[in-house]
Amino acid sequence: MRIGITCYPVPGGSGVVATELGIELKKRGHQVHFISYSLPFRLQKYEEDLFFHEVEVSNYPLFKYPPYTLSLASKMAEVASLWKLDILHVHYAIPHATCAFLAKQIIPSPAPKIITTLHGTDITLVGSDKSFFEITKFSIAQSDGITAVSSYLSERTKREFGIEKDIEVIPNFVDTKRFKPGDFSCKKQFASADEKVLMHISNFRPVKRIGDVIKVFDLIQKEIPAVLLLIGEGPDLPLAIELTNNLNLKDKVIFLGSQDFVENLLPVADLFLLPSQNESFGLVALEALSCGVPVIATNTGGLPEVVENEKCGYLTNLGDVEFMAEKGIELLRDEDKLQKFKECARKTALEKLDSQIIVPLYEKFYKKILEK
Repeated sequence: MRIGITCYPVPGGSGVVATELGIELKKRGHQVHFISYSLPFRLQKYEEDLFFHEVEVSNYPLFKYPPYTLSLASKMAEVASLWKLDILHVHYAIPHATCAFLAKQIIPSPAPKIITTLHGTDITLVGSDKSFFEITKFSIAQSDGITAVSSYLSERTKREFGIEKDIEVIPNFVDTKRFKPGDFSCKKQFASADEKVLMHISNFRPVKRIGDVIKVFDLIQKEIPAVLLLIGEGPDLPLAIELTNNLNLKDKVIFLGSQDFVENLLPVADLFLLPSQNESFGLVALEALSCGVPVIATNTGGLPEVVENEKCGYLTNLGDVEFMAEKGIELLRDEDKLQKFKECARKTALEKLDSQIIVPLYEKFYKKILEK
């Protein structure tokens, strides 16, 4: 198959999944074309049958803001026609599904099928904004096939937008050969031998509740020697730094900024904290599990579909930092229990959400849509 993929190329779950999907599809013999405004950050090198087409945005003086959506639709149509694509697979309803619909009107028949994968904030935040509601609903409905990364997101989309079409649930996946338990040799860079390592990775948006991460760690470190590694950047980074200083944790909280190869850092952690207000899936939780790291997260969104409570981590009520800390202390104090949780975490990734299990589901779905 010849497949075009459009996603946001910046760090974040949807971009990671879209890029990793393209890479895996190429390995399985398909021709893959990425169409975006910059190279997806996990697309590190050129490979045969793996292409990148940059969307150039014009700064025409008449426009107050550069018309990216029109440029993207035009590039989609150009690439689809030139390479005779079978599928345009867009990640995020707004604006990508809208652009794909417009591109399809331009392309001479036979035009490629449009598949839209919903990742979360395109529905829970952007799509539910009244000003975007109708165009989001229209764009989803006009797609030839729709997938969602969790049952939670599928049901919420149907409920909020009144979508009558079937939504195929295909969960996110992880490359377990790359995200795997490590040798811990680099742990000494961050912690002494008797200290536990806690970790959080995100784009530091308010929905990630970075303040809760630091408060949970503060309670844990009062009982157990520990350090906290914070990976990522975003609007709440100044808040995180301020709170760290106010709690006198400057020597115990390490800000590592954005990191492209988190698979080299995750195995260092003993525990991963993800107290998000909402996660439609929680890809970073899965990557932690694959590295054998138990996860303490909130019982919201799609996280219960990833983290098995009391087996490979704990799920707690939103904002209950005391309970999160209590469970963290309980787990870190009991080495035998911690080891069992780590083994279960790795087993969950290997047996349920490995890329070799999930990517064939996309291939099967592509064939189903093409045969309609």
